[in-house]
Amino acid sequence: MSLRAKAFLWQTITLLIMALALFVSAGTGAWLAGWVYLILFSVFGAAITLWLLKHDPGLLEERMSFTPKKAWDKMFVAALFIVFFFVWLLVMPFDAVRFHWSRMPAWLQAVGAIVLLFSFYLFYLTYRENPYLSGVVRIQEDRGQTVVTTGLYSHVRHPMYTGGFLYFLGTALLLGSWCGVLFEPIFVGIITVRAVLEERMLREQLKGYDAYMAQVTYRFIPHVW
Repeated sequence: MSLRAKAFLWQTITLLIMALALFVSAGTGAWLAGWVYLILFSVFGAAITLWLLKHDPGLLEERMSFTPKKAWDKMFVAALFIVFFFVWLLVMPFDAVRFHWSRMPAWLQAVGAIVLLFSFYLFYLTYRENPYLSGVVRIQEDRGQTVVTTGLYSHVRHPMYTGGFLYFLGTALLLGSWCGVLFEPIFVGIITVRAVLEERMLREQLKGYDAYMAQVTYRFIPHVW
């Protein structure tokens, strides 16, 4: 199977799983916010896949090789993508649609859509700048990994994680779920622990990363932390 076919098959399966999780939990297909979210997610996914196929197919292949090497990273992947992410996807439709626990104004849901789009833009800028943006923590000796210090990486050490914070917040707001918003501190906590462990490994094993950490002192938000 070609890389293009494999990438779009992976994206299609992911989208179907997300759609089932959202609309089965909602108990209805008549959920405008759910459809808007899936459309935005699918359009961005297709666009970034096409961009990577043209400009950096090696990075696309690396992103699809989602096999953690470190024991602590395996725990992270299990916690975030199996427990946290799917529970989060299931909870929000129950909250916002099936039981109507949350009452969020339409204007705030619109703000959520804007935040979500901004997170996608940060993801794109990060993909564009970092050809070693693996989904797992590893030193990519097979791909000649070096320290990336340009673009967003000249301001924060983990711009992809910053985009992730905004993605989770924007999605919860767009879907109208205050319960989804309450998951944000859990997500931030998990990512922060991973970032610290990741930096420890990079400092020890990737040449020049210690100097980069001394130069760029903020992890996620410039002048904050």
